[in-house]
Amino acid sequence: MKRLAILLSIMLVGWPSAALSQQSVEDFYRGKKIDLVIGYSSGGTYDLYARLVARHLSRYIPGRPLIVPRNMPGAGSRTAATFVYTIAPRDGTVLGTADQSLALQQAAGDTRIKFDTTKFIYIGNPNIENNTTAAWHASGIKTIEDARRREVTVGATGGSTSSQYPKAMNALLGTRFKIILGYPGGNDINLAMERGEVDVRGSNSWASWKATRAHWLAENKINILVQIGLKKLPELPDVPLLMELGGNDDDRELLRLLSASTVIGRPIFTTPDVPAERVKALRDAFDAMVRDPAFLEQARKENFDIDAVSGEALQKLVAEIVAMPKTQGERLKKIIE
Repeated sequence: MKRLAILLSIMLVGWPSAALSQQSVEDFYRGKKIDLVIGYSSGGTYDLYARLVARHLSRYIPGRPLIVPRNMPGAGSRTAATFVYTIAPRDGTVLGTADQSLALQQAAGDTRIKFDTTKFIYIGNPNIENNTTAAWHASGIKTIEDARRREVTVGATGGSTSSQYPKAMNALLGTRFKIILGYPGGNDINLAMERGEVDVRGSNSWASWKATRAHWLAENKINILVQIGLKKLPELPDVPLLMELGGNDDDRELLRLLSASTVIGRPIFTTPDVPAERVKALRDAFDAMVRDPAFLEQARKENFDIDAVSGEALQKLVAEIVAMPKTQGERLKKIIE
């Protein structure tokens, strides 16, 4: 009887963990809340794309958890990324979105990166999009050549593409951008341009201009100086690609690497160490969402382009960027640090 009692007690102690290991994804997520941590302030493209995903993704996740967006701006979205990496529970109940250039910053040896971007688990990117550097119409800056002739103020959030692009152009193209850091989000930079605080926004996607400032485009309130991507957009045939403006092969290759992060777009990711079956459920849900005609129609009504990238493809691309040759990383660091 004593042996039987001991055996029963061992079985009872082990029962909760055994039951937990057998818990289905649907059972896990049923009745739960997923926080979607957004690395920028409200009103910008990262925020708007994240909220679009938050409104629709739940329908495709087993158990249909409630997805709640939370803005956590700061340090060019590194505050949010650090939170997701170091503090958030690693069980699939926290998602995040942060700047597309974080992997590039890590490859360049940015000491402010307190996380490993390759260990985030990427769920997907709703849209591949070319970025742009744009000048307010009243500034008198219409081309890159104009920005070589005199000092031009540029609004930027921090160590993100909004400062990286003008820094690279200063170093490699001879522009004279004076970068004003510290804006919490893209919408704040837009307001600063309207008020005359800055002449240029260092980075914003073409899709974002169309979705959030279509009237500016119609009224010629901004001049697109350069587009950043791996190929030109059909809508911007006369706007030069940044990677084509380098004066030699080495400069053009460095600008191509800087442009590659546009494929990462507005990434949705989760913490490291999430169980594989939940990762699969989240990725499958994202892939189903971006193919659903109802979701695509809602995106169209809100003027959002959808050209999605899978979580697996993002995972591979981030790993490739972080593994760039050391010589290129060191040169990039000198330019964007």
